[in-house]
Amino acid sequence: MFPGQGSQYPRMAASLYGVEPVFTSVVDEVFELFGEVGSVACEDWLAGADIDHVSRAQPLLFAVDYALGRMALSWGVEPVALIGHSAGEVVAATLADVFSLPDAVSLVRDRVVSAVSIPSGGMLAVAGSEAELMPYLTGDVAIAAVNSARQTMLAGPDEPLAAVRARLEADEFVVVTVPATTPFHSPAMQPAVDEALAAWNVSPRAPRIPVYSGYTGTLMTEHDALSPRFWTRQLTDAVYFGPALNDLLAMYDVLLVEAGPGQTLTSFARRTKAVRHGASQVLSLLDASDSVEAARSRLV
Repeated sequence: MFPGQGSQYPRMAASLYGVEPVFTSVVDEVFELFGEVGSVACEDWLAGADIDHVSRAQPLLFAVDYALGRMALSWGVEPVALIGHSAGEVVAATLADVFSLPDAVSLVRDRVVSAVSIPSGGMLAVAGSEAELMPYLTGDVAIAAVNSARQTMLAGPDEPLAAVRARLEADEFVVVTVPATTPFHSPAMQPAVDEALAAWNVSPRAPRIPVYSGYTGTLMTEHDALSPRFWTRQLTDAVYFGPALNDLLAMYDVLLVEAGPGQTLTSFARRTKAVRHGASQVLSLLDASDSVEAARSRLV
């Protein structure tokens, strides 16, 4: 499982850099492909600077998620399926050979460039269902993600989002700010979709490993994997991670492994019926100290 925007934090997984050989070499490879964007992001990452802006968060999340995935594979882990949340879906697709690494980096870089010019916005995590929140949506504020039965994310431009938040809190919903300065997965991102589609220059392939897509809520088809519009419209479309994860767990009894910073997806997975009843289990590669030893001992 590969998390996306909102899971980042200063120096996420940085303690592995220069210590874990596979992680280090993969991060270096990714940052070199990103060029100047990667160099600046890497400097801020290692310095512990704020990385919430799209120009930092997206390249760093891709680099860290992908490097952690490659590190786990180097231990002999053989995944039966891959799943990503938002930007993490590009990582999952890359490890499934939908994209070559240079093409994946190009795709992420184009997303960053197209998103930078979008007016400031944000994202909120709300303890409520999609149906409960629909009546509150106004002014380009949209459902950004459905992560579990009662954990839904909203996104939109700053002022409309603040107005929606005030109404929700007045009605006693629990609302938490997601670390993001761009209104991903809302109509405000449409200019970025148009720009990214015009700049499309990658050559995807059919997945070698099954990938469950948060944008369809089910198994990614070959048609989806090969479609430029499928990938570019992810900037505006809602993420149905919860339904996609449930679909995966209906097919397999597995050990779910979160390969990314923090334990965002782990917390969502623990709410699923399959994990609550013990048919499947969940493990984060990183704990609060960024140590991977406990995870390695459980995996290999």
